[in-house]
Amino acid sequence: MNGDTIKGLVSIFLAAILTENYILNKFLGICPFLGVSKKLNTAASMSAAVTLVMVIATAATWPLYYGILVPNGIEYLQTIVFILIIAALVQLIEIILKRYMPPLYNALGIYLPLITTNCAVLGVTMLVIDKHTAAPDSFGFIQALVNAFGSGIGFLVAMVIFAGVRERLETADVPKCLRGLPITLIAASLVAVSFLGFQGLVDGMLG
Repeated sequence: MNGDTIKGLVSIFLAAILTENYILNKFLGICPFLGVSKKLNTAASMSAAVTLVMVIATAATWPLYYGILVPNGIEYLQTIVFILIIAALVQLIEIILKRYMPPLYNALGIYLPLITTNCAVLGVTMLVIDKHTAAPDSFGFIQALVNAFGSGIGFLVAMVIFAGVRERLETADVPKCLRGLPITLIAASLVAVSFLGFQGLVDGMLG
């Protein structure tokens, strides 16, 4: 790889984590963000599972889309096919965790199978197709995998940060009218706003 290629991959990776964060910027995957972020360990474990599904799903759906759907003119089946692939991957991970990591399986509970309907995972697999369509010469399969991995790390960063915030809120003196969901949503919005400042940082590092 030449310097420009590496720089491009770094740009995609950092952007997926900071400036194009699927939770805090695109507002996808909000359900697990609010539901599994009460404890740091659970949030990190859920994020690791989501990252794994994002990367594997992208690796499976990209060649399937360009190798089967596009040549046969059935691109309109993209959403259905991608959801089926993601559901199969999540089922496989669920079986593995249930057999080899029961405590983690029990801690994730209902949120593990909900990865199947996690719009962040589906969004990653579909948006990389859009990015390739917009810039076919600069965004290919490798870039799609880097984007998926970066998106998963971005998911992890958002979850871990918000889990830390929520743990602090447990001991904070919150007004009675804001306790529970209201203060959670306020904290989530402040975390999302804080990520806006990374745009200049990423541009400066890669400029």
